[in-house]
Amino acid sequence: MLHSKRLFALLSWVVVVGSFVTVAESADKTEKPIILDTVNILGDPVGVKDMPASAQLIDTEQIRDQSYSDINRILRRVPGVNIREEDGFGLFPNISFRGVDTTRSAKITVMEDGVLVAPAAYSAPAAYFNPAGGRMSGVEVLKGSSQIKFGPHITGGVLNYLSTAIPDSGKAYLKTIYGSYNEVRTHGYVGDTVETAHGRVGYLVEGFYRGSDGFKSIDTTPDFQNSDQTGFQQVEPMVRLSWEPNTDIYQKLEVKYGYSSMDADETYLGTSEADFRNDPYRRYSASRFDNIKSDRNGGFARYFISPTDDLDIVTTAYYSEFDRNWSKLNDIRSVPNATGTGTQNMDLAAALAGTNGGNGLACLKGDLACQLRVRDNNRSYYAGGVETAANYRFDLGSTQHELNGGFRYHEDQETRFQHDTTHRQAANGTISSSAVGAPGSQDDRSGLTNAYAFFLKDRIELGQWGFTPGMRYEHLNQVYKNNLSPSTNGSSSLDMYAGGASLDYRFNDDFMMFGSAHRGFSPPSPQNAVIDKLTEESSNAYELGGRYSRGAFSAELTGFYTQFNNLLVVNNIGGAGTGQSENFGAVDSRGVEMAMNFDAGKAFDWGFRNPYFLSFTYTDTEQLNNATSTDAESIFSYGKKGNKVPYIPEYALSFGSGLHFNKWGIDVAGNYVGETFTSANNTGDQFNGAGLPDARFGKTDDYIIADVSAYYQVAKGVKILGGVQNMANEQYLVSRQPYGPRPGMPIFAYGGFELDFDI
Repeated sequence: MLHSKRLFALLSWVVVVGSFVTVAESADKTEKPIILDTVNILGDPVGVKDMPASAQLIDTEQIRDQSYSDINRILRRVPGVNIREEDGFGLFPNISFRGVDTTRSAKITVMEDGVLVAPAAYSAPAAYFNPAGGRMSGVEVLKGSSQIKFGPHITGGVLNYLSTAIPDSGKAYLKTIYGSYNEVRTHGYVGDTVETAHGRVGYLVEGFYRGSDGFKSIDTTPDFQNSDQTGFQQVEPMVRLSWEPNTDIYQKLEVKYGYSSMDADETYLGTSEADFRNDPYRRYSASRFDNIKSDRNGGFARYFISPTDDLDIVTTAYYSEFDRNWSKLNDIRSVPNATGTGTQNMDLAAALAGTNGGNGLACLKGDLACQLRVRDNNRSYYAGGVETAANYRFDLGSTQHELNGGFRYHEDQETRFQHDTTHRQAANGTISSSAVGAPGSQDDRSGLTNAYAFFLKDRIELGQWGFTPGMRYEHLNQVYKNNLSPSTNGSSSLDMYAGGASLDYRFNDDFMMFGSAHRGFSPPSPQNAVIDKLTEESSNAYELGGRYSRGAFSAELTGFYTQFNNLLVVNNIGGAGTGQSENFGAVDSRGVEMAMNFDAGKAFDWGFRNPYFLSFTYTDTEQLNNATSTDAESIFSYGKKGNKVPYIPEYALSFGSGLHFNKWGIDVAGNYVGETFTSANNTGDQFNGAGLPDARFGKTDDYIIADVSAYYQVAKGVKILGGVQNMANEQYLVSRQPYGPRPGMPIFAYGGFELDFDI
């Protein structure tokens, strides 16, 4: 197993390699250092312009315009992105690209600075960690055949967070805002790159804090009066160091370490439909025990070398550990029967829908004697590996080539060690006694994955034509161990193949068209592979698009069509059921994506900026077979051929504009999201496929929200700022998972300051 000692050995190896090569130092080197495309998958706006696939880059300015930290809000301006909100703050995003399952962003590859960021991307990708969007300097989204370079989930796309880079010269930054619900958000860093006798040495020290009291309110009881206990705290410090030695060949060693901690009084429990429409920000007293604590630490050591002008090699060793415990209401027990005799145990979704004569709902509200069973979902993860990628540029006849290949060894593991605590509730909602289960008594198991990945791409250019074939191969060894059920222990191996090609034609410097076809895959977890005998999800994806950029105007229009051959879906709703998966079958997803940007002030030389943006997505998903599952826990149960995929809206639109003068500026952004079905049986009512009441089934609301922000520059490097998000205070239902209706964030106003200095 790849634990801390093995990580230290890997990092030491990278350092030794870097030190060994520096023996060839040259004191008289004067050439400007080469900038290698390593951390960014797209690079910069110029890199996006030349991509032979659908790609978008959200830069620092676009993130800061509205003072966003919620990644859901940040990604709204990217076409082809489907988002299921959950908590209103973006702490637990559910992100989908082009119609893949939204659950916990498990079906896209999520990275930070080009390194897998999920606590266990293979063994348990649907985990509860996501970097703070407000800490980032940019976000990249890549779809189409170019994602073959990455993995392991390439049926949808790639999301790459860009953390703050080490500045080329001295820089100090601090931004602090205070807002509604006592939210405090602070982001600051200081960094520099200096010339020394042994080369350029860079550093960055960064900190991010976000805390809020929350916008919901918990019903009080005689022994519980903390109704505003629905907030969170999030802390993320980071340190980054680099060294570019004075050698004849360009080299760079970079080391990054980061820590993340979160404490949130968040719940899985929603409300009944009637209570939601009356007060969407209400929480029942039964959710008073719900809390998640998590800690993550990790980083990487990355070594760059360019032995020749035509060859770049990058080697990265990385490691992370993540621990979390979400204590949350699991179900209710000993609920009196409506008939007046006996009791029963009840599922939360059924209770919210009013079954058992409403006694379950009364129990949740603290109006009936019953038992509340709270589950401590105590889990730990680690992930680590080494990857090497090389770029080699050469000419062959009249064609120019850029050959890109790489290898990665990756290992990750999820360990569950869970127990239940049962609280006995009196008729007035007070807790009379509690029984705590032994640690590990509810769940004691682990899943381990060793993955070997190879990819090879060749970018071939002939005149104005470009052709980019590529392939990816991964071999997985997976081990599943259940200490409570040893008979289910076992191991499995899996070989996965992906490949494809893109073809593009550049009419001139401003306009290009591209098309691609590729096969993608997404692997099962160790439990799914060993117990359920599932193989990888696979897809055939096609896209055809064009990109135009000239002066103050840029646009991209892409049509896509994805055939999911064996869609793997989690066999529960939002993580609330058994955790097993199923092969749902075939699904088609097709649609159109459009992104446009225009700066009228720049185009007409007005002397001030007047930017506009528009992002539009049309997605049509279709189930091509009936679901085999009749487990009401699954949102894909009872699905019928011809139905829509849940939580994928048909239409989504984002738009905005701004005015930016020398001293002040204002930005306005709006978002429209269409209603969606919340289950594959496409019912508009709160009944599952078996006809039983269930608060997880039905529809979400369609909604329009608008955000506005403004700033005034007091002096050079000093701004005061403020804004309002959801300025119309729209009340809207964004999800019925995990248990019952959930709201988006209400109106949020804030003010603060920003300091940005050269040092």
